[in-house]
Order: sequence, then C-alpha cells, then structure tokens
Amino acid sequence: MPDAGATPFTVGISEPVNTVLAIWVAKEAAFAAAQGLALDIANMSGGSRGAAALAAGRIDAMHVGLSSVVRLNRAGADLRIVAALANVIRFTFFSAPGVRSAADLKGGAVGVSTFGSESDATVTLALRRIGLSRNDVTLTECGGSSERLAALKAGTIKATALNEPAASLAREQGLNVLIDLVPDRIPWLFTGIAVRRKAIAERRDLLVRFLKAVAEGNALARSDPVRAKTVLARAAAIDNPKIVDIAYEDFRALSPPDIEPAEPAAANVLSQFPADVSHDPVDYIDTSILAELRKGGLFSALHKKYGR
Repeated sequence: MPDAGATPFTVGISEPVNTVLAIWVAKEAAFAAAQGLALDIANMSGGSRGAAALAAGRIDAMHVGLSSVVRLNRAGADLRIVAALANVIRFTFFSAPGVRSAADLKGGAVGVSTFGSESDATVTLALRRIGLSRNDVTLTECGGSSERLAALKAGTIKATALNEPAASLAREQGLNVLIDLVPDRIPWLFTGIAVRRKAIAERRDLLVRFLKAVAEGNALARSDPVRAKTVLARAAAIDNPKIVDIAYEDFRALSPPDIEPAEPAAANVLSQFPADVSHDPVDYIDTSILAELRKGGLFSALHKKYGR
C-alpha cells in the first residue's frame, strides 16, 4: 500500500522492454517510495504516443528515444531528455518467412511501433545496410513488440525491428534475422527519460527525487542479477529463463552506469533530420539535474554501495 503522503508520479514506457529495468527496480525496491513518490508505470504502447501524452501533460515523464522528442518539439512541443537508459541502438531487424534479401523485402510492408518512434527512425539505417531506402518499402504502424512479432509471423508485414526480450523470442521461434544492429553498438540516444521543459524549473524537486530513484534502480539492477532477473521476468511477463538471461545480459552490457546521455549518441540521432530542424542538443537534452546529483555525490555513493 503506497504511503498516503507520497506524491503521485506517472512515468510512461514505450512497452515492456529491458531498457525499462532501472525504472521497474526503482519501484520494486522501494527507492521511489523512499523519495516520497507513489510511482505509477504506464504502458503507452509506443514511444511517440507516450511522448505526445507527456507533451499534453497527461503523464510526468516518458521512457522514450530522442527521435520522438525531436519530432514533437519540431511540431511545437517543448520536451527535454534529462537522463539516458540506452546510448546505443538495441534493435535486431527480423523478416517474415521467405524474406531473405533486399529483393524479397522491396515493395513490402515494414512494421514500426508508431511513426516517429525509434523503431521508425532506425529503419533508415537498417535499410541502408542492404541497399534500400524508405521509399522502397511501406512503413506501417503495428504497435508494441508482441503485436509486431505477431504481424511478422502472420505475414502481414515483411520485416520489423525488435529489441529484448522480443528479439530472443523471435529467434527462438525461428524467424530470420535480416540485419542485426546490436553488435555494432551504434551510438544513438535510443532510450531516455523525457519531461516537459517547464517541469525542470517548476517541479525540479520532484524530478530530482525521481532520477535519484531511477539511478539507484539502475545501479542495483546492474549489480544484482538474481533480483534484477526476477523483476524483469515478472514485469515483462517472460516465463522462459533463457530469454530472461539474454535480456538481462543485454541490459547490463549496454545500460549507462550513470544514466548520462552520450554526446555521440545524440549527434547520430540529430544527423538523421533535415537541415531545417535544429541540430543543437540543448534544444532536446538538459542534464542539469544529473550534474546537480553528481556534484552532490550521488553517483560516487552508488558506486561505493553497488560497485561499478
């Protein structure tokens, strides 16, 4: 039962994927409660959709990539990413049975969660690897990983991007890997925590407390595999221990220890946008709260408590 005096705080997630683990642990280990927050984690079924809800003031923060923030700010929103949960691309592109080459894919439908999401933005990179462009396929919104995986198996789309744990499930079911972007560790602000810019000033104390909880959730998840896997399996509804292990190791290998957005990761995302879009990271990223926490010794204390 949440503390009656706790402040409600709702964070949206794009879908139940392993990049949410730090947030799930922040709630499960009561780090959010210790900060006086009644944390609610809401599945928004798509990063762009959730970022739009954030811009409208319906949630307090959103688990989302930089691409969605850029697109919404371009349309008049005023969002900022204040922390990072993944600074590299985490997608593997799977294809439907019978689709083994660029020629097989050309003219077909490629599923994304929502337009403007990271699954949409990174399609350009994936297609380029096999000599195609976005004009060579038809992009279609399919929803979360489970919906995209079902559409792929049914043959209603020819390819889609999946990250863990859905990627391991697709491999287990024998689906073809068309392009795997994960091993290349391509810098990309793939998942951040976004908030409304005015909240950084007007609700700063609340955001400070939330980021403290997430930072400790991240540190505990990275240092305690048994507990982290238990949380991951339950929150992501994974009943296969092998897939839990793979999804967890992917998280631990690629999650930034200090939840800091990396400059090359932001630069790569911004380079995909046309010249009429601001390429200045300051228009999309604000790390002033992280700097305040670092100056106050939070990350040094977490490294001492949980190790690096």
